[in-house]
Amino acid sequence: MELSLLDRSRTRTGEPESAALAHTVARAIAAEASGYRRFWVAEHHAVPGIASGSPPVLMAALGARTSSIRIGAGGVMLPYHQPLVVAEQFLMLEALYPGRVDLGLGRSPAFTAPVRRAMRQGAGDPDRFEADVAELLGYLDGSGAVTARPVIATAPPAFVLATGRGLEVAARLGLPAVLGGPILHSAELEAVLARYRREFVPSPRADRPEILIALDIVVAESDEQARELALPEAWAMAVSRSTGEFPPLESVSSIKARHRTEQTRRRVDANLDTATAGSPATVRRRLEQLTERTGATELLATTSTFDRDALAASDAALARIFYGRAAVANPEVTQSPAAGSRPPAVPVR
Repeated sequence: MELSLLDRSRTRTGEPESAALAHTVARAIAAEASGYRRFWVAEHHAVPGIASGSPPVLMAALGARTSSIRIGAGGVMLPYHQPLVVAEQFLMLEALYPGRVDLGLGRSPAFTAPVRRAMRQGAGDPDRFEADVAELLGYLDGSGAVTARPVIATAPPAFVLATGRGLEVAARLGLPAVLGGPILHSAELEAVLARYRREFVPSPRADRPEILIALDIVVAESDEQARELALPEAWAMAVSRSTGEFPPLESVSSIKARHRTEQTRRRVDANLDTATAGSPATVRRRLEQLTERTGATELLATTSTFDRDALAASDAALARIFYGRAAVANPEVTQSPAAGSRPPAVPVR
């Protein structure tokens, strides 16, 4: 099983939002030094808690500061974009950083109605996701109605974020799928994955079905410490259910000082229960169980904490679980390793 990171450029109270983007770049440098396979960024629009609205722009910055780790989008929300424009952006990135670019494709709607209107999305718009993915793949491989440029030897690989009917689309188009969220804790998980594998149509991009698991993971010295570090993200998720707005991360102390309704308390606890937060031994055990259930080939850790130092320590501890190698102490002043220097993957077990 391989190990990768998805960073959503989470904003934090008391900091300028630009700090979230600077931290994303620094985290990518450390992830490369630790042996992570990929480093993906997100696309969210007009969300107070997330500074990343343009994956291609952020990926260009990541590529310039790293040398071997794969960089990607987790993902581009295709309903907001013309397939040709997305193809051109990612062909350009692949030309600049050959062999390192991934294209994750999603379909999630904007968080609020005003944002959906700003993105020119309407409730009655037809569902064109599958057709748009197919059109985009044609531009990438040179079989489209027009030639997307720059023309390159090998197109970047594409993945489908498996929300809604995403797994069905991935199976029909012969693409790897990224699975996360509530379905991972559902009794239907095995049946959903079995259907994807059964209906998968081999393609030039993938000759067999492949599952990547996206999961919130916090590693600390103890289960109690890890659960506390996971609290700010769990709190933000609970608040968003009440207010309709996903907020910046707050410190653990400020959250504990807040009055919490019983409903909010239940939501926070439920969010914490679904996170994989614990000591290295606990996290290893839970990942082994998840691997057993899913047969996933790669883990995409989506961890966010208010405490940046604790997040760096968690990333390093997770890398040790997989690769036996820790992140460097100061990624801003460390030279990136040469391409191909990532340590070999080892089974979680």
